[in-house]
Amino acid sequence: MSANRVPLSFEFFPPKTPEGVVKLADARRQLYALRPEFCSVTYGAGGSTQEGTLQTVRDILAEGVDAAPHFSCIGATRASIADKLAQFEAAGIRRLVALRGDLPSGFGAGALGEFRYASDLVAFVRETTGERFHVEVGAYPEMHPQARTPADDLKAFATKVRAGANAAITQMFFNSDAYFRFVDEAYALGVGIPIVPGIMPITNASGIIRFADNCGTEIPRWIRLRLQGFGDDVESIRAFGLDVVTDLVDQLTTAGVPGLHFYTMNQAAPTLEICRRLGFAPAA
Repeated sequence: MSANRVPLSFEFFPPKTPEGVVKLADARRQLYALRPEFCSVTYGAGGSTQEGTLQTVRDILAEGVDAAPHFSCIGATRASIADKLAQFEAAGIRRLVALRGDLPSGFGAGALGEFRYASDLVAFVRETTGERFHVEVGAYPEMHPQARTPADDLKAFATKVRAGANAAITQMFFNSDAYFRFVDEAYALGVGIPIVPGIMPITNASGIIRFADNCGTEIPRWIRLRLQGFGDDVESIRAFGLDVVTDLVDQLTTAGVPGLHFYTMNQAAPTLEICRRLGFAPAA
């Protein structure tokens, strides 16, 4: 194992086709060489992919790796959340990524259900299951896109932590200073849990720019302009993206972050290459 080793985890999304299932299984097999602490599996708006999420989590657990479903509460009732927690326990799941989530398109504010915030979900998990689940929550170094101010967003994060979160995973970012400042300010509010940076490899210029704009993540101007300047040159985009994200991860690990959570987009190669460059040797 490399001396630079930090705890790693990977995010996947549930595949929608048989071919996607096979591709994801192969990506997982390759990434397991890095010996992840766990893998998380996303959950569609309003739970729209919940069956696929649960099946993928079961597959990962069967492969001997800890796994956590994303678990959103928007539009849910206390009874439906309790039923889902019981289903998770029965499946051997002991880790959750607790999120507020987004309503499916076409649903109004009246469909919010009995949980308005992720902190309500975390509190309910603790109230009904005690410490039986390890609970991860989200964090936004550059502010949640629906928050009014950074101070409000930071307070909301601290509320989630006080409700019983064990750790946090951040939204992707490309400016390490945003992460470091967020962590410092959170700790000043009394937050004491690990805040793990979320890392998004850059493999597609238009995709990463669109996603960043939608979730409120800043892509530094020099990076955005370089990506746009490559046009349709996919190889140059990937090479540049690897350099940028490797440098970001190097800054983070040098500073001693508590882990790295890679948003893999169900691909193994970009994450493997970043880790190889930084000396995170695969497990023997």
